[in-house]
Amino acid sequence: MTHSDPGFTAFVGAPVPTTEGGEARLEMEVDDRHLNPAGAVHGGLLATLVDTTMGAAVRSVADGDGAATSQLSVTYLRPGKPGTLVVTARVRKRGENLTVCEADVEQDGKSLVHALATFALVER
Repeated sequence: MTHSDPGFTAFVGAPVPTTEGGEARLEMEVDDRHLNPAGAVHGGLLATLVDTTMGAAVRSVADGDGAATSQLSVTYLRPGKPGTLVVTARVRKRGENLTVCEADVEQDGKSLVHALATFALVER
């Protein structure tokens, strides 16, 4: 998906993650549009970014199947601010029908978020 494509991630300005062998990475510049009333990066944006990046990591090893999030746990460690966010994700266990993935969000070398998700593999 690109910024010109329809869809939620394009709507919030998130680029397409890069993937390789069960890992994915996404870098995004956040600005005032992405902040909550307290002036920190909105938690919903952070959840979207980890979900998107983990989904890309899972699809990179899913042999053509789609990936649907069936469980997502997001731990917010510190608030984010305008600037560059780096999201990394890696598949921890690929099963026949379910795959477990972890992700982290960093800004300026500090951890903002750790996430764990289970994805259902669905035939396309």
